[in-house]
Amino acid sequence: MSIIRDGVNHNYWARDRQLQVCASLSAEDFMRPVGGSFPSLRDTLAHMLAVEWFWLERWRGKSPQSLISAGDFPALEAVVQRWNTVEREMLEYMAGLDEEALERPLTYMNTRGEQWTYPLLQMIVHVLNHQSYHRGQVATQLRMLGAQPPQVDFLVGQDMGFRL
Repeated sequence: MSIIRDGVNHNYWARDRQLQVCASLSAEDFMRPVGGSFPSLRDTLAHMLAVEWFWLERWRGKSPQSLISAGDFPALEAVVQRWNTVEREMLEYMAGLDEEALERPLTYMNTRGEQWTYPLLQMIVHVLNHQSYHRGQVATQLRMLGAQPPQVDFLVGQDMGFRL
């Protein structure tokens, strides 16, 4: 269980380090299309936020039929505010888990109406992997906008104690 908690803590530590750099950009750069899976930093971060919310809802027994739209976030502050709420809810959810809960299968309905069942642990690992993948894209987008992305590697975070 501790490695999962470490993974979740690292996820938010790394996110916050990248958001700090994003805060140094102009509003125009934050929205500027620079390419990647999603055109802009705003769109990439909004996707990452939406996916965390989406999976948390599934773990709580709901099956949302669509992601939160990037258009709901006109500025970085809106992303940060909503993501902080999702983080609080995620950490509250994680605090109630034990080893048995991680192995228990959970069933959800995807957006195409298909039913899927996986152990919670596998779903959490999936989300952490997803976020890591997109953090790499955020780093590239930051570089394309002339900003220096922070180090967000897991062991760097371990050495820093996942401090913000």
